Amino acid sequence: MLNRKFYFRRIIVSFLILNFSFLSTSAQWYDPEKVNKKAGEIYGQAYEEATSGNYTNAIKLLDAALALDSKFVDVYLSRAGIYAEQKNYASSVADFEKGLQMDSVYSKTYLLPYSISLAGVGKFQQALNAVNEFLANPDLNTQSIKAGNYRKSTYTFAVEFEKKHPVNDYVFSPVNMGDSINTKDLEYFPSLIIDGSKMIFTRRVASDEDFYESNFVNGKWSKAVPLGGKVNTNLNEGAQNISQDGQLLIFTGCNYPEGQGSCDLYFSVQTNNGWSEPQNLGPIVNTDFWESSPSLSPDKRDLYFASSMAGGFGGRDIWVTHRLPTGKWSRPENLGEAVNTSGDESCPFMHADNETLYFNSNGHPGYGITDLYFSKKINDSSWLEAENLGYPINTIDDQGSLIVAADGRTAYYASEATDTRGGLDLYTFQLREGIRPLKTLWVKGKVFDKKTSQGLPSAVELTDVKTGNLISKIQTDEDGNYLVTLPVGKDYAFNVNRRGYLFYSDNFSLTKNTDSVFTVDIPLQPIEKGATIVLKNIFFETGKFEVQKESKSELDKLVALLNDNPNLKIQIDGHTDNVGLEKDNVPLSNNRAKSVVNYLLNKGISNQRLSYKGFGASTPVAGNETEAGRAMNRRTELSVLSN
Repeated sequence: MLNRKFYFRRIIVSFLILNFSFLSTSAQWYDPEKVNKKAGEIYGQAYEEATSGNYTNAIKLLDAALALDSKFVDVYLSRAGIYAEQKNYASSVADFEKGLQMDSVYSKTYLLPYSISLAGVGKFQQALNAVNEFLANPDLNTQSIKAGNYRKSTYTFAVEFEKKHPVNDYVFSPVNMGDSINTKDLEYFPSLIIDGSKMIFTRRVASDEDFYESNFVNGKWSKAVPLGGKVNTNLNEGAQNISQDGQLLIFTGCNYPEGQGSCDLYFSVQTNNGWSEPQNLGPIVNTDFWESSPSLSPDKRDLYFASSMAGGFGGRDIWVTHRLPTGKWSRPENLGEAVNTSGDESCPFMHADNETLYFNSNGHPGYGITDLYFSKKINDSSWLEAENLGYPINTIDDQGSLIVAADGRTAYYASEATDTRGGLDLYTFQLREGIRPLKTLWVKGKVFDKKTSQGLPSAVELTDVKTGNLISKIQTDEDGNYLVTLPVGKDYAFNVNRRGYLFYSDNFSLTKNTDSVFTVDIPLQPIEKGATIVLKNIFFETGKFEVQKESKSELDKLVALLNDNPNLKIQIDGHTDNVGLEKDNVPLSNNRAKSVVNYLLNKGISNQRLSYKGFGASTPVAGNETEAGRAMNRRTELSVLSN
C-alpha cells in the first residue's frame, strides 16, 4: 500500500511542469492507497529518476508500473508531466486525457499543466477551455491563480491571432541541415551571404564558442570548418553576422581584455590570409553594459544590435548605429516603442531587402516567454508595429534567432527538435506568406577607369525611381568591387560616382517578378573633352517631351556634376527610335534635350555652359527590329564639350 508520504510524491513530480498547490477532492473512484504494491514501489523509483532528470529511465519505470496496474492514474499523470518536460506534448496530452478520462475529479488538479501541453500541440481553444475550468475552482491559491491567468492570456492571444491570420494550408516542416553542419555539439546563430553559397555559424565545443563556415556546392553543404585567419581565439566569439558581400564580419565578443563591458561588438574583415584580427567597435557603440547580436544592413551603412545600455524601454532593447562618412559609427539610436518594450528584445536580423527586421521579444503579446516578431522600416526613424510570426513558428517554448535568405522564403534557425544531433542544431524551413520579406536580387561587378582599366573605389547608389528615395548607398572596396541588393517590386535608378569622372547611369525594372541577378562591370570615363554617357534614368512619355518626375534623381546628379566641376561645358543630345516620321522625331528629340537643359537652368547652371541638339533616329546604337533595340535608341546623352 502507498503511504501518505509517497502519495504526495506525485505532486512533486508535477512540479516539473509548473508549481501549483494540491487540491483535496471528493466523489472519486480512484484511491492511490489501493494500487498494486509492487507497482507503487516501481512508481517510487520512477520518482527518484525523474527528480534527478533521468526522464528516459523514469518513463521506463512508469511503463513497468502501469503493466502491473493498468488503473494506476498517478502513472498517467506523472508520465504526462515528464513528457511535457521533454517537449513531447502529443504524448503528454494523451496521458493527461487518459488520467482525466479515468477519474476526472481526482485528476482535475492537473488541468493547468494539461492546458499547457494542449497549447504545446497547437490546440489553443482546448487549452483555453481547460485553463478556464481550472480557474473556476474557488479553492485555488494566489500562485495558482496568477499562473493560470498568465497562461490564459497567452491562449487567448493565440486564438485571436489564428482568427486574424489563418494559416490555411501552410505546413511548418523544419529540416535538419545535416551532418556537414550539425554535430553532437551546439550549433546556432546562422548567417548567409547574399547568394546563399556560404553560411557562417557559431559552434560551442565544451565551453568555447567559435565560428565555422560551410559552402553550398552542387546542391549540398560542405563539411563545416573553423574560419581561417585570426577571428577565432581562445575567448568566446558568437552571435555573428556576415555582410551580404562576404567581406565583413560583425560579432559578439565576451570578456575580452579590451572590452568596454561584459560583451562588446567587434569586427573582422576578409583578407587574402583569412579573417583579420578582431577590432572593437569602440566606446561610441560599446558601453559598460551588454551589447550583442549584431546585424548589418545590406549596404553596410546601418548596424542593428541588442543592448542593455541606459536610455531604453526595458532590460534589453534593439538599437541602430549608422556608419559615418569618416568610416566611424554614430552614437546608437533606439528603434522606438514599435519594436522595443519594457521587456527584453534581442537577436535582430535585417533582411537583404533593407526593410524587414526580425527579432525576438518577451515583451510583446505572444505564445510563451520569448517569441519571434518582425517589423517593417518606414524610414530611418520609424517602424511599423511589431507583428508576431505566429504558430507553429512560435510556440509555448522560448524562440531564439531567425534569419531569412534573399529569396524571402527560406528561413534558418537553431532548434532542439527530435532529430537533433545533440542539443541545438541548425534547421531550415519555408516561411508562410504574410510574414515574408521582399524577395531580393542583386547586382555586382567592378568599377574601373575606362582608359587604364584600373579599379576605382567609388560610391554606388540605388534610388527608388517612383519615390526618389535613396534605397542604398555603398562604397566599393579599394579594387572597385561592389554588390548592391535589389528588392523586387520596384524600379531602380543605379548610379556610380567618383570625383573627376562622369557618373555612370543605369536602371533595373523589378516591378514584375523575376529571378535575374546582374553582373555589371562599370567603366567610368574621366571628365575630358569628347567623353559621353547615356543618362538612362531620364524618362519621357511616348511622343512627349516633358521630363517625368521620376527623372529628378538623375537630373539632380547632373546638377551636382556641373557644380562640382565649374569649368565643365556639356551638350545634351536627344535621340529617338525609327517609329514615326523623321519630321516628327527630330523636333521631338530636340525638345526633349531642351527640357533637360531647362531643368539645369532652373537649378542655377549658367546657359553659357549648356547646349542641346536633337538627332531623331539618325544615330542608332542598336537595331530597330526589336523593342529592346528601339528602347536603347530612345536615349538622352551627355557629351563633354570642354572642361
